[in-house]
Amino acid sequence: MIFQVTAKKVFGADYERLKKSLLIWAIVFLGLRIAEVRVETAPFILYLLSSSFTAGVMWLALSADDNRTNMMNLFMLPFETKNLNAAYVSALGLYVLATKTLGLLSVVWALSDLSGADILGSILCAVNAVWMSACVYTWRKRLRLGLLWCGLWCGGVLGILQIQSLVFPVGFVALLGNAILSFLLTLRADAYAFYRRPDSVVRIRGAHLSFGLVWRYLLRYMMSHKNYVVNTVTMWGVACVLPMLLGQIGGMAGSVPNAASRSGFFLPIGFVIVSMNTPICILLSCDPALEQAVRFLPGQRKAFFLPYGLFLFQCNMTAETIYLCSWQTFFGGVSGKAVLTAACFALLSATGSALLEWICPVRGWKIESDLWHHPRKYAVPGVLLLLAAAVGSMFVLG
Repeated sequence: MIFQVTAKKVFGADYERLKKSLLIWAIVFLGLRIAEVRVETAPFILYLLSSSFTAGVMWLALSADDNRTNMMNLFMLPFETKNLNAAYVSALGLYVLATKTLGLLSVVWALSDLSGADILGSILCAVNAVWMSACVYTWRKRLRLGLLWCGLWCGGVLGILQIQSLVFPVGFVALLGNAILSFLLTLRADAYAFYRRPDSVVRIRGAHLSFGLVWRYLLRYMMSHKNYVVNTVTMWGVACVLPMLLGQIGGMAGSVPNAASRSGFFLPIGFVIVSMNTPICILLSCDPALEQAVRFLPGQRKAFFLPYGLFLFQCNMTAETIYLCSWQTFFGGVSGKAVLTAACFALLSATGSALLEWICPVRGWKIESDLWHHPRKYAVPGVLLLLAAAVGSMFVLG
């Protein structure tokens, strides 16, 4: 019963989302397979992708705010801790594997010529990531050296993945043993560890919104949801290393002719990449109560979306400033025109994201990770990427 309650919550009453996801991923796999496009993928990279992606999405699913009501309903029923833990994690794990991980694996499987052992290993990595994430999530507050323990455990798993890519039977057995250990530890954890207490976020009330109140709400919301902060800091890290990666693609070594012109072409593309911070672009969609208040109270569209757009601009501009500083360190040649272009792309990205939140908000989602992986997030970056290519060509010609 606990499994059905949780599964119907994330998949729908008739499991329609599960059926739809399986059909879509099957079509994607067959379409790419028929296209006969092949990309060589090392087994270790396949295992690492399957494990890291599944672990990240599973953690988001476990920490989603809307699971709070569902857990309160489950706690009102008579339950045994082991049964609740097993059923709850299994339902969320099935959701993650069927709707998210299977999409990634279907693309990799279709583009790569993998053996049956490699495919089986990638599935085992995903299942292991589900239970390992649940284990760390439930025991994270009861271990004095939690960070050190998690770091050592993750390092050990990376070693297992490397062994599995070289000597499959040995790595297979080790990974299976790690999955069983995670499963047993999760069953022994306190069931109430899955419940998140309400975050102390400032709610916007009343008929008037001030600029400072909106910014205070957005900052408090991000600080109370650490995954938003982690994603933003990660984008800053990407901005630091992105010039080097783009430089390798463009062949901007000193021995390559026309290196300066090539760098001018790839420079605007980086502006689009570092501005693709999905979580902060759905801060209204993830709070339906706030969206309802903004839409129904008079004059709130301008009062909320102007400071929200400026907030997005500030976040984008911070990432692009880091990107420009890194570009100057690696290659130099950052001019005032490049800084002005960065500001324009930050403003366009912020404006487009804010308009989408007003015109086409994401609704009907089950848990918060659905928002992070919604196809709408590619709309603004896709348009800006075309614009970046045009601007880059102008830089080259200029």
